[in-house]
Amino acid sequence: AVESAKGKYAHMLFNELFEDYSNALRPVEDTDKVLNVTLQITLSQIKDMDERNQILSAYLWIRQSWYDAYLRWDKDKYDGLDSIRIPSNLVWRPDIVLYNKADDDFSEPVNTNVVLRYDGKITWDAPAITKSSCVVDVSYFPFDSQQCNLTFGSWTYNGNQVDLINSLDSGDLSDFIEDVEWEIHGMPAVKNVITYGCCSEPYPDVTFTLILKRKSSFYIFNLLLPCILISFLAPLGFYLPADSGEKVSLGVTVLLALTVFQLMVAEIMPPSENVPLIGKYYIATMTMITASTALTIIIMNLHHCGSEAKPVPQWAKVVILDYMSKIFFVYDVGENCTSPKREKEEECRLEGDDGGQRRHKEVRSPLSTRNDDSNLKEKLSGNWNKSYGVHGENANCCSCYKILIKNIEYIANCVRDHKANRAKGIEWKKVAKVMDRFFMWIFFIMVFFMSVLIIGKAA
Repeated sequence: AVESAKGKYAHMLFNELFEDYSNALRPVEDTDKVLNVTLQITLSQIKDMDERNQILSAYLWIRQSWYDAYLRWDKDKYDGLDSIRIPSNLVWRPDIVLYNKADDDFSEPVNTNVVLRYDGKITWDAPAITKSSCVVDVSYFPFDSQQCNLTFGSWTYNGNQVDLINSLDSGDLSDFIEDVEWEIHGMPAVKNVITYGCCSEPYPDVTFTLILKRKSSFYIFNLLLPCILISFLAPLGFYLPADSGEKVSLGVTVLLALTVFQLMVAEIMPPSENVPLIGKYYIATMTMITASTALTIIIMNLHHCGSEAKPVPQWAKVVILDYMSKIFFVYDVGENCTSPKREKEEECRLEGDDGGQRRHKEVRSPLSTRNDDSNLKEKLSGNWNKSYGVHGENANCCSCYKILIKNIEYIANCVRDHKANRAKGIEWKKVAKVMDRFFMWIFFIMVFFMSVLIIGKAA
């Protein structure tokens, strides 16, 4: 019975209030009086942040409250009825819009009910999905922070007609749904009064600044960490043996892999002059890998220097073969880097079993080889003199011995030249091996410091 009585008074109140009411005019008794509109924004969810198009999509609850001078009543005459809820299109509403709206849809606000109190206060809560323009700075992507403004103001009424008042010093974040990509670090609100060039009247607006911090874990594990791991493969190309034929292929493969990641980042980022931090890392790494591939080609040319090449310069012998080879633990070509002495002892023992004379000839210097040639000629001449005598009856064999001696000298000279050329090629291979180790450590240090630098930006 009580509810029926209140419903009866509500119908009566509604008919009396809107009998001569018009929602077209500003509801003030004096036209020179300013109508104050209190604005409060509640952020419910961040739907999307489109960095490439610089658009922020957010789900907001917009609360506006004002006093209507023509919608008041004495609640005692209506059985204590102090408020009613009516459709919002029946009352006058301020034309407050989002100034930096970036949506193609210019539809009207959601036609929700308003709460009308007996003293004329109208409270209008309306949900809205807004798309606002946001200047995105991607210089430190993926460790960046963004500040997006949401500016609300009246579209036609100036500050002398409708004035905006902040309900709170910031947006309400109590009902915010946690986002998977962004952290909210605040939403301060500031009131601005701007005079535009078209009009002399001031136009107030309220700007809510949404402070966002990107959660970088996704990009670290999917874009940054693979790049760091791939970058550490580039210096290993110098450790790869030159005879394998895969040194240049490894560098080109790593370069192509980084190019794919660079294209993925370019698709996300806006085409601006600010290169993101991860993009700078990719470019620096690609430059380093290009340089390492070029150096690999040069070092391979040194490795394959044959017998026709010039001898290794004296300064290179001193600096590279004597000092740098000891610093980088580079042994002779063909030796095992872990136990060179043991393998050399085994080689000597095996060669001693097969024949000590052959090993002795291979390791002797060219001077001893020449002495052996002269000794061989003396022995041949002495044996011939002892056997036949200089004026013996077999004097014709002298010419045979001379031809034999010349052939032996020719063979000895060929072997000596071959050993010299082979030693020259071995020296160039050792130079190439030392340079490989040198650049390997240089590029390892560069990759390490580049990785530490970009990770330090996240701290």
